[in-house]
Amino acid sequence: MGAAAVSPVRVHTQAPRGEAQLPAGYRLYSGHIDWEALDTVPEPRFVFTVFRDPLERIASFYFYIRRQAEGLSAAELASPTRTGMRMALEQSPDDYFMNGPAHWQKFIVDHYHSPYCSYLATRQIRGYSRVVDLSEEELLARALEGAEAIDAIYTVEDLGRLERDLKERFGFEVQLTGRYVNAGPEGSGAARWPKLLAQLQRDETRDQLERFARTDRRLMERLGLLA
Repeated sequence: MGAAAVSPVRVHTQAPRGEAQLPAGYRLYSGHIDWEALDTVPEPRFVFTVFRDPLERIASFYFYIRRQAEGLSAAELASPTRTGMRMALEQSPDDYFMNGPAHWQKFIVDHYHSPYCSYLATRQIRGYSRVVDLSEEELLARALEGAEAIDAIYTVEDLGRLERDLKERFGFEVQLTGRYVNAGPEGSGAARWPKLLAQLQRDETRDQLERFARTDRRLMERLGLLA
């Protein structure tokens, strides 16, 4: 499409909520962005998102921010905007996920609890606070309803399907399978969840993380994305 066709908003924090997440005048919108203003994007359009195994997503995000923290100075880590990185670096995995004051526990649930369901239900990257009072069944129902507004949902493990769809719809020849950004030192295909499990000292931490992933796993099963 060319660089001029790509929206500069790539992360939800780069713009206020609403239509600024999808500024007018571009042909391609992508990244970790809210999609509340999807209806402002004119037809015809092809809307899709990509998920990964929910437990792998929890572990991968944790190891990513810990790795990022290792490359920062003490002064940089002291910034309030780097609190998550500092906690991941200084705390054990159990304390990172389970301990800390109320505002820290809010950070944990906002970033790790049912992110796919809350994303589909609220159209926001950090939407869990808006659905925190819903039962698991209500959250799942809203997520499935939100999924109807998306043309396709893919998984990291099967990007070949996305490659085929882009070729059939637009004639694009793209190579997505096997290409990784921010891959960890263990290698691109290495499983992260077993590594995190091995570092946990308390069963209650494992149980909480599995609970965080449970509704997302049910969602992906309902969508035919997990066996």
